[in-house]
Amino acid sequence: MGQGIWKPLMITALFVLLVDLFYGAVVKQTAERGAEISYTRFRDEVAANNVTKVTLRGKNVKGQFRNPIKVPAVTVDEKGGTVSASSFTTTLPSIEDMTLLPELNNRRVDVTVVSTEGSAMGTVFLYLLPWLIILGVWWLVMRGMRKQGPTGMMGGFARSGAKAYTSERIEVTFADVAGMEEAKQELREVVEYLKEPKKFQQIGGKVPKGVLLVGPPGTGKTLLARAVAGEAGVPFFSISASAFIEMFVGVGASRVRDLFATARKSLPSIIFIDELDAVGRSRGAGFGGGHDEREQTLNQLLSEMDGFDPHTELVVISATNRPDVLDPALLRPGRFDRTVVIERPDWRDREKILRVHTKKIPLGPDVDLGVIAKGTPGMTGADLEGLVNEAAILTARENKHIVGLDELERAKDKILMGGERHMVISDEERRITAYHEAGHALVARLLPSTDPVHKVTILPRGRALGVTQQLPEDDRYHYPRAYLVNRLCVALGGRVAERIVFNDVSSGAQSDLKHVTELAEKMVCQWGMSEKIGPMTFPRGEEHPFLGMKLAEEKTFSEEMAWLIDQEIASFIRAAEGKSLELLSANRTKLDALAAALLEEETLDGQRVDEILSAS
Repeated sequence: MGQGIWKPLMITALFVLLVDLFYGAVVKQTAERGAEISYTRFRDEVAANNVTKVTLRGKNVKGQFRNPIKVPAVTVDEKGGTVSASSFTTTLPSIEDMTLLPELNNRRVDVTVVSTEGSAMGTVFLYLLPWLIILGVWWLVMRGMRKQGPTGMMGGFARSGAKAYTSERIEVTFADVAGMEEAKQELREVVEYLKEPKKFQQIGGKVPKGVLLVGPPGTGKTLLARAVAGEAGVPFFSISASAFIEMFVGVGASRVRDLFATARKSLPSIIFIDELDAVGRSRGAGFGGGHDEREQTLNQLLSEMDGFDPHTELVVISATNRPDVLDPALLRPGRFDRTVVIERPDWRDREKILRVHTKKIPLGPDVDLGVIAKGTPGMTGADLEGLVNEAAILTARENKHIVGLDELERAKDKILMGGERHMVISDEERRITAYHEAGHALVARLLPSTDPVHKVTILPRGRALGVTQQLPEDDRYHYPRAYLVNRLCVALGGRVAERIVFNDVSSGAQSDLKHVTELAEKMVCQWGMSEKIGPMTFPRGEEHPFLGMKLAEEKTFSEEMAWLIDQEIASFIRAAEGKSLELLSANRTKLDALAAALLEEETLDGQRVDEILSAS
């Protein structure tokens, strides 16, 4: 909650206290008035010589009894009984009683007459006092909000809520970021500009004021942005783009204004907006129309970035893993005019990342981080950090003090294949699973240009009853057609093995069939690998209206072409299935040997698979 909201809260609390005191005094005054009796009862008590003192104020009479009398109770606590009263109040009748004063004098009653002048004003003031207090509090609150500026009227809701880090609090530098040398080199220019802006301004140079970091989740985009702030030694304001959006209309735009206004007070400074696609999606697309809160927030962000002073030392860094859905206005020169792509690290960068995360972890002499790095293709920095942490947890659970190669391998298997599940499986199902996984492994071993088999297991892991894991010898950036066709064959090897051995197929190949269908569709529709269709691409199932893309993408091919595409996809899958059937039928002995070894040992590594196949 913003600091400006505390003053109105304190004023409100003071108002409540004053009202409480006021009504407390009124109640006390009422309690001191005495018992309310009728005029007839009053005259009776005067006639009985039981009244000692009377005060007359206009038509109101207040007095004291010589001896207390019993009167009906008027409070809930007394439950309708009677109470003793030594004082009283009553009201004179409208028609003046000419005998009252003479009788009071005869009874020697002390009579006091109080002037009623000014009492009307006092009564009016008494009733107006609470309203005067309310109006006063309202005036003070509104004056305080006006002093806070445009965002003050919304109180704490209009505050951006960005986390501010001073240069002393940011300890991350480029030295703490392993790999990403090209990305760091591009961002060093921004650091130099923030450190020495005059050097660039003297020659009329302009450094990009907006830098967009693009890459898959977990590749270190946020870490890289913090490293820029640490290297430059300037204040760093960090916020997630989703924090701009609120249920109240206009709050998002107010928070954007507040964020930039705060950053400009601490120049030079850096604003980091994470997950930019939360507010930066294309306008006028999807559902919600052109006047929803997200679009208002985006418009304000565009206005703030476009309104930069050309010599203002304020740099905006944003991160996203969906650059394809961003509004084109964000990417034009003058806003996010530099895009830094951060891809998954290669094995050399993975080794550097592993060394960073294992600095404080005791490693055994058998650990070779280079081997671990080569065996983790496709893993991001966050994945590798999780791998090291999982290995440390396994080591501590087993009361060991050094993380060895076995713990790292088990942690890697848990991340890649899922954790082991202990469940009771019948012998028949274990046999089906063993032949299924043996079929995958054998086809992968027999075909050329396939990734080596790393591990085969029939122990349930994750949601699968068995897993065959292949790891490429090096990172791949291009996939030849022959390699992809062989991947189809390997994926169908398990189902084909079930058909050969049991003359039937099971539901265990569900994920395999989904994988081969998606891969064959990409080969035909995206990569132009069909000889009948040729080098053409066809968008199928790429509509993302909720991500800011087109609500309905126009179909660019005929029904005849759609039928041909379906036929080609089915042809690719049938050809791969036939090739797997041919290989496994010709090597039935090796298939049986591999399945028997799995039933006995449950888990086989790549070297053990080669030994079994060589012996059979």
